[in-house]
Amino acid sequence: MKDRLLFVPMLFMVIGISAQNGEKDTIAQILDDWHLAAANADFDSYFGKMTHDGVFIGTDATENWQNKAFKEFSKPYFDRGRAWSFTAVERNIYINEAGDFAWFDELLDTQMKLCRGSGVVKKENGQWKIAHYVLSIAVPNENVAELIQIKQEKDSLLLLELKKKK
Repeated sequence: MKDRLLFVPMLFMVIGISAQNGEKDTIAQILDDWHLAAANADFDSYFGKMTHDGVFIGTDATENWQNKAFKEFSKPYFDRGRAWSFTAVERNIYINEAGDFAWFDELLDTQMKLCRGSGVVKKENGQWKIAHYVLSIAVPNENVAELIQIKQEKDSLLLLELKKKK
């Protein structure tokens, strides 16, 4: 009897872990397909994997693209036959307990070399959609001082402009 009392909760735990791993696989496939759609310049497939109010944060400090503006910015890249090519080489996915919201981070092999993507996906009508994506260029710690020097002038001007808006 005691064994049965332990077995039932363990069975539900195993089922829950298996279901969550299945959802993680589904999310990973959505992200891989999203990146592939950009590489193949498939505009409709790419934006079809994002929520209607999705956000894309680019590597430039001024790139905070709401979905409509991101589509307008991206369209010429897709129209020329190749947008950008990102391939995940490492990825972590975390799902909330309700199973309708997840966040992730990934290291990417890109034309800019190693980058990091992170973001949020949520379920809409039973399908995972990308709601928020942040792309950043990975900079080795030993190169940060050099990078600061490279971007110092533009950053200083942008900071002045942004502080005026406050």
